[in-house]
Amino acid sequence: MFQLQFAPALAETPALLRGFWLTIELTVAAILLGGALGLAAAMARNMGPRFVRWLVSAYVELIRNTPFLVQLYIVFFGLPSVGVRVSAIQASIIAMTINLGAYAAEIFRAGIESIHRSQIEAGASLALTRPQILVHVILAPAVSKVWPSLVSQFILIMLTSSVCSFVSVEELSGAAATIQSATFRSFEVYIIVGAVYLGFAILLKSALASVGERLFRRPGTAPRKAKLAAEPGGLR
Repeated sequence: MFQLQFAPALAETPALLRGFWLTIELTVAAILLGGALGLAAAMARNMGPRFVRWLVSAYVELIRNTPFLVQLYIVFFGLPSVGVRVSAIQASIIAMTINLGAYAAEIFRAGIESIHRSQIEAGASLALTRPQILVHVILAPAVSKVWPSLVSQFILIMLTSSVCSFVSVEELSGAAATIQSATFRSFEVYIIVGAVYLGFAILLKSALASVGERLFRRPGTAPRKAKLAAEPGGLR
C-alpha cells in the first residue's frame, strides 16, 4: 500500500529554501524591470512616431505568440553565440523581463487608452505642466484602473520562473528536481513545492494589492488639481 513519506523531502529543506529565495529574486527583478519595460513600450505605442509604434507592436505580438521556453533558450544560447556571455540567472532575468514587458505593455496600453481626451484638456486648463499631466492625469489613473490585471500578470511571471530550471537555474522547481532525483519521493517533493508556490502566490497577490491601495486609492496621493482633472465630471 502506498504511503506518503515527507521526511526525506523535508530533510532537504535548506535546499528548498535556497531555491525559494532565488525564485523570489527572479520574480522581483522581473516585476521591476518588466513592469518598467511594459510601461515604456505602452507609452511608445500610444504616443511615439509611427515607426516606433510598429516596432513595439511587432515586439508584443512576437513575445505573446511564442513559448517562454523558446524565448529563454534564445537568450541563453543565442547571446553567447554573438559574443555576449551571460549566466543562467542573468539569462533567466532577461527572458522573464522581455516576456513580462510584452504582456504588461498591452495592459498599460488599455489603461492609457481609457483616459478620455477631455481629462487631459482639463489638466491643461488648470495650468498643469506636461510632465504633471502625464504623471497625474494620464499614468496614475491609467495604472490604477489596470492594477488588478497587472497583479495577475506578476503572479503568472512568478510561476513562469519554474521554467528557468531548464537552463540549470536552481530556483524552487530546479531544487525540487534535484531533491526528487536524490530521494525518489517525487510525489511528496512536488506536493511541498506546489504548496510553497501557492502560498507565495497568495502572499504576493495580497502584498501587491496592498501596494495598489496605498498608491492609488489613499486620499492625498496626488495634487488636488490633478485629481479633479482626472475624475470624470470633476470640473464644471
